[in-house]
Amino acid sequence: MEHYNKPHAASSADLSQQLLLAMPGMVSGNLANTVIYLCEHTEHGALGLVINRPTDLTVGNLLQRIDLDLSLEIGPIQEAPVFFGGPVQTDRGFVLHAPVGEYSSSIRLGELALTTSRDILQEVAQGHGPSQILITLGYAGWGAGQLESEMAQNAWLNMGASNEILFSVPPEMRYEASLAQLGINSSMLTGDAGHA
Repeated sequence: MEHYNKPHAASSADLSQQLLLAMPGMVSGNLANTVIYLCEHTEHGALGLVINRPTDLTVGNLLQRIDLDLSLEIGPIQEAPVFFGGPVQTDRGFVLHAPVGEYSSSIRLGELALTTSRDILQEVAQGHGPSQILITLGYAGWGAGQLESEMAQNAWLNMGASNEILFSVPPEMRYEASLAQLGINSSMLTGDAGHA
């Protein structure tokens, strides 16, 4: 395949634990203008979480909806937004967090973990959850070879993820902040892919 020999060969590499930024005009629908933390990328496909699309649901609302009593110690996390993580399994919660901790259904992602079990939400409700946390409903998924194909078409820009962008930067600023780390301003991007 021709694109594997080009200098931009990162598109064929494992992109796990990186951020994907949707390129204007290249990614449409509910993933347009998104920043996605790619949790897993293998030859079988990829799974990521949109980190810049807050919903109207707060963490406190979510915990109450699943019948968890909130402790007085829950703190500001109660008002944090729950994110639209992607169009797949939007009825299921995904928790990206640090530190990793010990939960019944977690995938370790370096210093972060992705947890899908209720036990982490019980800890959050009691005010004892992880210090850094991002909760989504749903995820973004790609089949075998699909993300590689989209990368070859310049649909996504990839970069290393930082905890600051994942957990500290306000959601509406995560796209611009990610671009800024690459030395790019969104006004420099166009919807037209350059072909020589």
